[in-house]
Amino acid sequence: MSTGEVLLCGQNITRRWGGLVALNQVNVELTRGSVHAVIGTNGAGKSTLINILSGEFPPSEGTVELLGRDVTAWQQPKRARAGLGRSYQRNTIYPSFSVFENCRLAAQATHQKPWSWWQSAQNCELSCGIAESVVARSGLTDLRELSAGLLSHGQKRQLEIAMCLATRPQVLLLDEPLAGMGAEETERMLAMLAELKNEHAILLVEHDMDAVFRIADRVTVMVNGSVIACDSPEAIRSNPLVQMAYLGDHA
Repeated sequence: MSTGEVLLCGQNITRRWGGLVALNQVNVELTRGSVHAVIGTNGAGKSTLINILSGEFPPSEGTVELLGRDVTAWQQPKRARAGLGRSYQRNTIYPSFSVFENCRLAAQATHQKPWSWWQSAQNCELSCGIAESVVARSGLTDLRELSAGLLSHGQKRQLEIAMCLATRPQVLLLDEPLAGMGAEETERMLAMLAELKNEHAILLVEHDMDAVFRIADRVTVMVNGSVIACDSPEAIRSNPLVQMAYLGDHA
């Protein structure tokens, strides 16, 4: 694996809903070994961008390339099998299942064995091994047998990322993973992201600006569906257009 290798590229992405332009000629490039944050006020188009990159719906114009392949016409399941994982703003776990079972099911979805219909999926060495690995990597080993519904909010977000990792992605699209977290939970999540970026390309949509400027290697700023700046965190902090977009004319 090569740090700096481009894993996901969106070019001239535009999305129209009738007469509303939700995204207007947006370009984004994700490289292995980096966290690329996308910030903006509500309605800026951040979630629409993630939905298009992940294949939830197609762009009106533009292209998406994943690992060098044009996947613009691919739907989400095919992109997931090709190496793309994502988390959502809302928890998407199985609350009545244990932490381990949640991860095993995620691994099983990617490594299905329909020809082994006589074998219990719970005994699949590959899926169980992947589950054990991602539970440990996400810091949830001590909670392995706990029902997922009993986890704290921050632990549930950790579990969601663990479930993403169980599908063996190379690209992670994370939609507000820090939302609603306390200071201690935020620190755990940032430490996890810092470790994960060594092997992955990460797109982070987040409202916690302190966290963004700590973890991001590059920041894209969106306003009304358009990109107004894309640069290093230091350059974004001092960009007058960004200051006006967030703080008004008196910044």
